Amino acid sequence: MKAAVLLIPLLPLASFIITGLFGKRFFKEKSHYLSVGAVAVSWLLSMYLIVEVERGEELHWQVYSWIAAGSFKVDIGFLVDQLTAVMLLVVSTVGLMVHVYSIGYMKGDGGYYRFFAYLNLFMFSMFMLILGNNFLMLYVFWEAVGLCSYLLISFWYTKKSAANAGTKAFLVNRVGDFGFGLGIMLIFVTLGTLSYSGVFEAAGTIGTGTMTAICLLLFMGAMGKSAQFPLHVWLPDAMEGPTPVSSLIHAATMVNAGVYMVARSNPLFAESHTAMFVVALVGTFTAIFAASIGLVQNDIKKVLAYSTVSQLGYMFMALGVGAWGAGMFHLIAHGFFKGLLFLCSGSVIHALSGEQDMRKMGGLKNKTKITYWTFVIGALAISGFPGLAGFWSKDSILAGSFNHGYWYFWAVGLIVAFMTAFYMFRLIFMTFHGKPRDEKAFAHAHESPRSMTMPLILLAIPSALIGLALGLPPEDGHIDKFLEPVFEAAGIAPHAFGAVDLGLMALSALVGIGGILLAWQFYVKRPDDLPAKAGARAGFLYKAALNKYWIDEFYFAAVINPVMALGRGLWRWVDMAMIDGFVNGSARFFHGVGMALKPTQSGKIQAYLFSMFLGFLALLVAYLILTV
Repeated sequence: MKAAVLLIPLLPLASFIITGLFGKRFFKEKSHYLSVGAVAVSWLLSMYLIVEVERGEELHWQVYSWIAAGSFKVDIGFLVDQLTAVMLLVVSTVGLMVHVYSIGYMKGDGGYYRFFAYLNLFMFSMFMLILGNNFLMLYVFWEAVGLCSYLLISFWYTKKSAANAGTKAFLVNRVGDFGFGLGIMLIFVTLGTLSYSGVFEAAGTIGTGTMTAICLLLFMGAMGKSAQFPLHVWLPDAMEGPTPVSSLIHAATMVNAGVYMVARSNPLFAESHTAMFVVALVGTFTAIFAASIGLVQNDIKKVLAYSTVSQLGYMFMALGVGAWGAGMFHLIAHGFFKGLLFLCSGSVIHALSGEQDMRKMGGLKNKTKITYWTFVIGALAISGFPGLAGFWSKDSILAGSFNHGYWYFWAVGLIVAFMTAFYMFRLIFMTFHGKPRDEKAFAHAHESPRSMTMPLILLAIPSALIGLALGLPPEDGHIDKFLEPVFEAAGIAPHAFGAVDLGLMALSALVGIGGILLAWQFYVKRPDDLPAKAGARAGFLYKAALNKYWIDEFYFAAVINPVMALGRGLWRWVDMAMIDGFVNGSARFFHGVGMALKPTQSGKIQAYLFSMFLGFLALLVAYLILTV
């Protein structure tokens, strides 16, 4: 088991080093061989660890002392438990599918080797984030996946929008990570340790105020990494990166790091009702806020981006109300169907030679049959269609909110479920149904190569069936029992499924189906007039959602422009006027002194002798005055 734990992250790291150093010269268009092979072996080893954990095995392994400075001591160590197994399942499976998919999608790109090297570096960082057994390792590799995100969003760095998007993601995440770092420092100052076991065992000894401060600071990091309001603005812009990046990092893995961190820290959050409520409140607001924007976006990847922000809000809502197992269940399901949806969108973009505007699509159903049917499966899954993965995980969250007394969060969650079904099938109907809106693009449309369609088929299977495997019986299924030891400290008792829960499940299913039917009415039955009429009737609300509520503009006006103005002022008045003025003024002063004394250096001996005589005479006079 220890060998597997070491090899899972080290294989992608070795592939990153080799591909990065030698890919351009030696591997070129075959750079994917080593990268895909390394991740495939890591996937097999991850499946082995999952089986071992299922059998009741766990691993708490201190490898060596990393930092020892006075009382500050941190080890490199690994923790393999049920929560680790859940994350390994999602990260390794989606990661492998994305690597395979990228072979066809990135074919012919000048940075082909570099792309696979970056993917491998991300996999190494994400594996280490999951497997680490202390908060410092979590923080280090939290920052490492942030670096990988920057590199991959800005992969096409000659494209200004991509370079700007990478910078934006990096800077926005720094805001959250600042709080995250402070939270970790406060943990050490309070408890003198950063190991999970030491911190969680002593959680009950921390005062309520201090615990709330720790949890809220940690949650700041989660808000940045998992794109929660108001730090969500980076993720939609991150769609400037290649589509496989959107699937791997910004849908199924990296953005889940914040959810994982809060879930891993459940013994801390369970001690602070205030922190839990804040997590639920932020998650619920983000869910409906982002869903409302997704309703009206026209870029196929932007719709999925706002859907990701919304679904992450769903997960935080679950964690905040104490439905820990439901939140992680949705993380698993979302990882598979959102990874599938992003790869399907990439297949559509590939078929249309780079087109992403859904208003220029239509009629692709028969030209891209594999992409269409797998896209439909993913859309049904996220819409909560009965029997598919999203149905079971969303029902668990809604039922958990209702049963724990948070009926207002439940009500908002139900509305979000309706909106999700509507905007997902708006995407399906605008993209694949009706008449082609761009005849030229439609004429050249084609199905993607097998290297791209096979991952779609393989991801469609868990998107459809994993809910049945993990979610039955409802509210106390296999996933709840599997994760129960991890969330034992949170003190959440299992809930018996009853008539009320059956009613809630039926209502949830009807809401999802209602959203699909309404989208059909708008974009299949009456696409020429109904959307335009609805937009006109919504008026300002439609315009606000279309413009993403002008959040970016607000940040420019309230933060960026004032900071830039302050910077210019400091440059002009402090740097140039004061600092440069003092330095340059000193130079001018001594230059003037030098120029004034310059005539005394004439090179004439008689002048020098006369100066010496005057000096001697002055000294003599001074001596006589002082001695008389």
